[in-house]
Amino acid sequence: MTMRFDGRVAIVTGAGSGLGRAHALLLAERGAAVVVNDIAAGDGDGSAASVVAEIVAVGGAAFADGHSVATPDGGAAIVATALQQFGRVDIVVNNAGIVRDKTFAKLTPDLLEPVLDVHLRGAFHVTGPAFRVMRENGYGRIVSTSSAAGLFGNFGQTGYGAAKMALVGLTRVLALEGERYGIRANVVAPIAATAMSAGILDEEWERRLRPELVSPAVAFLAHEDCPVNGDVFSVAAGRVAKVFIAETRGFYTPDLTLEDVRDQWATICAEDGYAVPHSAEQERDLLSAAFAVAEGVVSEAR
Repeated sequence: MTMRFDGRVAIVTGAGSGLGRAHALLLAERGAAVVVNDIAAGDGDGSAASVVAEIVAVGGAAFADGHSVATPDGGAAIVATALQQFGRVDIVVNNAGIVRDKTFAKLTPDLLEPVLDVHLRGAFHVTGPAFRVMRENGYGRIVSTSSAAGLFGNFGQTGYGAAKMALVGLTRVLALEGERYGIRANVVAPIAATAMSAGILDEEWERRLRPELVSPAVAFLAHEDCPVNGDVFSVAAGRVAKVFIAETRGFYTPDLTLEDVRDQWATICAEDGYAVPHSAEQERDLLSAAFAVAEGVVSEAR
C-alpha cells in the first residue's frame, strides 16, 4: 500500500533548497501539510516561498516560514507557525545546516558557535516546543540530520562533526523519553550534492548523489508505521544502511590493574559477540552480565 501522510503536519527546517526542499516536496506529495522553514524566506530560487509555490501548484498544502532555528525564539516561532496555519505538529525534520570548516588547531569561537547554533542548538530550539505539543497529542515523529563527519570523522570539520554527533545523543534520549507518548525519534546521515558540497564533488558523484534519493528514508522514519526508535541510518545515492554503536564483550575482573588492560587488550577489542545497547540502562545490563559470568566462574573454581 502507498504510504501517505494525510492529516499530518510536518515542519522541515532549511527547506528552501537541497535536502530540505526534497524532503518537503515528498512529504507534501504524500499528503502532509508542510511548514517550509528557511531563513531565505522570500521569493526566488532557493527560498521557502519558492518551495511552497511548487507544492501549492500541484494541489498540496504548505506555508513558508523565515525564522532562524539558531535562537529559542526562532524555534518557538516556527512551531507556532505550524499551529497557527495547520492546527497541529506531527513531524519535525531537523535539516537546517551551515558549514564553517576549519582544522581544530585553527578553529576559533566565531567559526564554532554558528555551527553549534544552527545544527545542535537549532534542533533543541525547534524540537523542544514541538515535542511538548506531540506529547500532549500522544503522537510525533522526529528526524534529525547527522553526518558521516560526526559518525566517523572528517578532516577539517571539527565543529561540524561535533555538532552532528551530538544530535545522535539528543535523539537517543528523545527516543527513550518520547516512546510512552507515541513519539519516535531517529537520525539520518545523508550524503547529497547540495550547495554545501559545491566544488567538492566531481560530475559523476554529483549525478549519483541527488537529494531526492535521501528523502524516501526520511519520509519512512517520519511515517506512523516507522518501526524503529533511536536509530541512525546512512542514506546516499539510493542506498540506506543502519549505523549502530556496539560494545564488545570486553574483559572483566573485579580487581582490574593497568597490566590487566595491557595483557587483555586483544580480548577487550575483539569484535565477535558484540552487543548493541539502546540505552545507558541496557549498557549497565551488559556490565551486570559480566559480573554474573565472572562470579559463576569463581564459584565453580571454589
